[in-house]
Amino acid sequence: MVGSIIKQERMLLLAIPAAIVAYLAEHTIFEAGKTAALIAAVVLIGLIVLVSMRVAHHAEILAAKVGDPYGTMILTLSAVAVEVLILAIIMSESSSPTLVRDTIYSAVMIDINGILGLAALLGGLRHGEQPYNDDSGKTYGVMILTAMGISMIVPEFIPEQSWHIYSVFTIFAMIALYALFLKMQVGPHSYFFSYTYPKKPRPAGQSRQASGSHAGDDDKGSVPLSIGLIIAGVVLIGVLAEFMSAFLSESLEGTSAPPALMAVVVATISASPEILTALRSALRDRMQAVVNIAMGASLSTVILTVPVMEGIALYTGQPFIMAMTPVQTVMVFITLIAAAINLNDGETNAIEGMTHFILFATFIMLLFLGL
Repeated sequence: MVGSIIKQERMLLLAIPAAIVAYLAEHTIFEAGKTAALIAAVVLIGLIVLVSMRVAHHAEILAAKVGDPYGTMILTLSAVAVEVLILAIIMSESSSPTLVRDTIYSAVMIDINGILGLAALLGGLRHGEQPYNDDSGKTYGVMILTAMGISMIVPEFIPEQSWHIYSVFTIFAMIALYALFLKMQVGPHSYFFSYTYPKKPRPAGQSRQASGSHAGDDDKGSVPLSIGLIIAGVVLIGVLAEFMSAFLSESLEGTSAPPALMAVVVATISASPEILTALRSALRDRMQAVVNIAMGASLSTVILTVPVMEGIALYTGQPFIMAMTPVQTVMVFITLIAAAINLNDGETNAIEGMTHFILFATFIMLLFLGL
């Protein structure tokens, strides 16, 4: 039993000596130059992604036991916890006032246009039209628009001397929005976020146990063990992220790298486990899970990251810029309008997936153009 756990969690165990090596060799790596720092940062990013995947795996185990909508809520909250932790660590060392804004913007682009777009494209090519509960898409869409409007568009018009007051308002507004949303999601409107799929007949000669073996695999695992490993994984991610941030900042300083590259790295790290989960769900013709993951992750990123980061800024007195640039605002509006149209009829297809994926490609192009 212990040996099996050690084998399964080898990535978590590997991260511990990696963190120790990073601590002991930090000054040596800095003295070796930017190339060494970049290599160390890339290695640590890879380890953070692997550890976050183990965190997501154990979140999936818990999710399988409680079912939707609680399941996808656990998945998205675990990803947002990783993102908030990494952001808080980088923010304490970075002088960039736009890091939080760019990270949230990047996360929305990755979640809606990248994850949802690619999943709907591949799922549509395999299964054609894929059904889901259209109430979920509408609810997520209007919540994301409201949250981003309040926290990332309106601040453009707030006088600099009033940012403290508006930050406090934003914190309470986000908490109120999410509290009511959470109450509805797990209570009276929980059916908005679930979909009943028709049962597929078992192939001739296949036993009930064999046909349900995959579901059984998902249910395996101790709940206390999964919770403990999730906590351990998040702590390890925090330690690794601190060294990754220092190495990446050192390697990019004075280069022509895109200004928002650090933000995209943070958003990609937190989204990486969700990408695999969403793609597996789409290829199994389970589009409801994809919508819950992609749209739920976007909403959770905005509505939970903003109050935490605003609170840190108020506490430390370190003001930061939350108002999006004109290009970012346009991209968000196009994305949310496209999502509102595509997620309005209860079925996705490859064409709808392609529209979002092209928007994701546009986001990448604008990143490299420094926009």
